Amino acid sequence: MRVGETEGKQSQSRHTRPHLQGPAKVILVRGVDRERAVEVLEECSSTMSVAGAQPFIKLMQPSSHSVSPGIQRRHTLPASEVRPLNTQDAISVYEIEREAFTSVTGECPLYLDEVRHFLTLCPELSMGWFEEGRLVAFIIGSLWDQDRLSTDALTIHKPRGSTVHIHVLAVHRTFRQQGKGPILMWRYLQYLRCQPNVRRAVLMCEDFLIPFYCKSGFKVLGRCAITVGNLTFTEMWYPISGHAYMRRNSEAIRFPQHPLTLPVTNNDDQVDV
Repeated sequence: MRVGETEGKQSQSRHTRPHLQGPAKVILVRGVDRERAVEVLEECSSTMSVAGAQPFIKLMQPSSHSVSPGIQRRHTLPASEVRPLNTQDAISVYEIEREAFTSVTGECPLYLDEVRHFLTLCPELSMGWFEEGRLVAFIIGSLWDQDRLSTDALTIHKPRGSTVHIHVLAVHRTFRQQGKGPILMWRYLQYLRCQPNVRRAVLMCEDFLIPFYCKSGFKVLGRCAITVGNLTFTEMWYPISGHAYMRRNSEAIRFPQHPLTLPVTNNDDQVDV
């Protein structure tokens, strides 16, 4: 066979044989062995254009800056947060309070308008515990300027008072029996130590709650002058003095057996702390 004839037949075969490109090659590899398939795919990827390869190959663009794993984006809401309440929290506060108290005593310490009233006048004397943005426990207080509570203390805030009247401590029913009430009370009392004009905290409670508050460091003052229907209460108090403790431990809520004394430089007297 002549060289010209050979070249002509090869040229004719090129025109008659379908030219396989891109996905067509991939389709024809079905039924062949694995190694041959890999070779065909490699050849295919080398001949395909970038536009034709997009359905099969995801091009990795080099990043202009690397992000450290330690500074990756966090969740929008913190897992646990303790902060002062505001008027936007009033409805959640009242729903927890109503469920906690109405089923036991039939009365709420604060109704919705009273919750909004105190969260408007003295939000800094409230504290809420949030889990992923959901209110699970709270305390609401206000200032009082007398030694003992009276009926006016239920609705009046005395900005110049040195006594914090704790109106209510409540925990959502789903989160009870987990120790959140005592922990929140401890944190609240330590927070009050940072308030310059606060000297003590007082509350009134039913008799079955006295052991609970005694564990937080409260002492009994006596029978409270306030009554709600047939309900009577015991008044309790907690001294606010010194600096806030850095952490919660068993010694943090005990009273010292003897008062500490500091020498006074101007004279020979001593001052009880």
